[in-house]
Amino acid sequence: MKLTRTADLWWKNAVVYCLDVETFHDSDGDGYGDFRGLTQKIDHLHRLGVTCLWLMPFFPTPDRDDGYDITDFYGVDPRLGTLGDFTEFVRTARDRGMRVIADLVVNHTSDQHPWFQEARDPKSPRHDWYVWADEKPADGDEGVVFPDQETSLWTYDRKAKKYYLHKFYKHQPDLNVANPAVRDEIARVMGFWMELGLSGFRVDAVPFLLEAPVEALPDPHEYLADLRAFLSRRNGEAVLLGEVNLPYTETMRFFGDNDGVGDELHMCFDFIGMQQMYLSLARQEASPLAHALKERPEPPRDCHWATFVRNHDELTLDKLTVPERQEVFAAFGPDEDMQLYGRGLRRRLPSMLGGDLARVKMVYSLLFSLPGTPVLFYGEEVGMVEDLSVPGREAVRTPMWWDSAVEQRRDPDSLLAWVKLLVERYRECPELAWGDFQVLDTAEPSVLAHRCDIEGGTVLAVHNLADRDVAIDVDRLDGDLTDLLVDGTVPVKDGTAHVELGPYACRWFRVVAGG
Repeated sequence: MKLTRTADLWWKNAVVYCLDVETFHDSDGDGYGDFRGLTQKIDHLHRLGVTCLWLMPFFPTPDRDDGYDITDFYGVDPRLGTLGDFTEFVRTARDRGMRVIADLVVNHTSDQHPWFQEARDPKSPRHDWYVWADEKPADGDEGVVFPDQETSLWTYDRKAKKYYLHKFYKHQPDLNVANPAVRDEIARVMGFWMELGLSGFRVDAVPFLLEAPVEALPDPHEYLADLRAFLSRRNGEAVLLGEVNLPYTETMRFFGDNDGVGDELHMCFDFIGMQQMYLSLARQEASPLAHALKERPEPPRDCHWATFVRNHDELTLDKLTVPERQEVFAAFGPDEDMQLYGRGLRRRLPSMLGGDLARVKMVYSLLFSLPGTPVLFYGEEVGMVEDLSVPGREAVRTPMWWDSAVEQRRDPDSLLAWVKLLVERYRECPELAWGDFQVLDTAEPSVLAHRCDIEGGTVLAVHNLADRDVAIDVDRLDGDLTDLLVDGTVPVKDGTAHVELGPYACRWFRVVAGG
């Protein structure tokens, strides 16, 4: 398949780095990270090879949900700086070749937001900006997202004398996106931040956003297509990266499809592949991940999957079966304190893997070689671990390890040096981002082998998920294999290469024709 590569599709081979301004770097010693601190550390991200920064919420907030409870969509939380600090940061990032996207959190607001405070008056024009009911629906206690904190999706408001919907915490009332005024306001919010330099948004909780239980939208996906159209009119290269944790067939709907061209989200996170990867790691067998990759649908043209090892939430395993989830718990989070909501882990990768650097490096090699846009969570490049003394999801959102970054910068064998190498090779291999992807069958259960082909170029990647030496034969090759991560060449005879791998080893090869 021949693919068109244009600057407008920069996100197809981007390296995305997610960070929380509050925990990244504190420039003035007040205990909070800030935009000035982030700007001071921009060269660390530039040296790493990051091309897109994803900012977690930085807006004014009571901070009851790590900034996802917003009181002003048009401002910067005073603890983190000013609008001037924000625009200076964006300018500096652009100067280093990095685009910036931010969380678009418009499923709900804080209950302290002026909109909601006005909406509590049934006579207010903003009353219908939220979802109300005179009586709590019969199924109002079903589908609670945070069962450790909430028992219902509806809470009674004494002033309004009605129940309001909150799919998450009770202090986060849901906006009513069926209301045209709300949809117009969301567009204004997007337009405002794009004028200040953003190149798009990571859209929070997309399936929840499109649910409008009172005044149902004629077609919720039309609204998502309208958002993308608005975004594209303002900035043709801007991107919408969606949080859609659903089975593949359902997730595909969120790309949209207009005669084979996506017209809704540009990218969706591959939650299924991520969860199956952890099952593969737990079993030291490639088959769960290989099966997911074979089953994963090809997105419409001008759309892409986003791959990740972990994100800022609990490491959700909700799409695994209960026995499968228990396997991953037993391998990587056997203590109840390491688990969250019965569906996920509040751990980071290095501690999950017992600090085994070879195994950690192999997992990040998987991340950068699998088809999709790789997304890093801050601190992954230096091997940050969680702090289980911090409650809930906050265990993985602790301050960035800058001392470790300085130390590893001088060590050629460090994880930081390895991730930097992976980023460089990924950017040098257009096959990985743009090519046709194929999982290869091998006789060794522990090995995942795959190849990516485009316009005569081929990159082959092999990963040993087991703690033992293995060897595989790879056939249908038309040239010798040149190592991309280490120095070396594997000869090909009669179209077949014999590849040996140590415990948790990984190798990327370019097929050099004429060998």
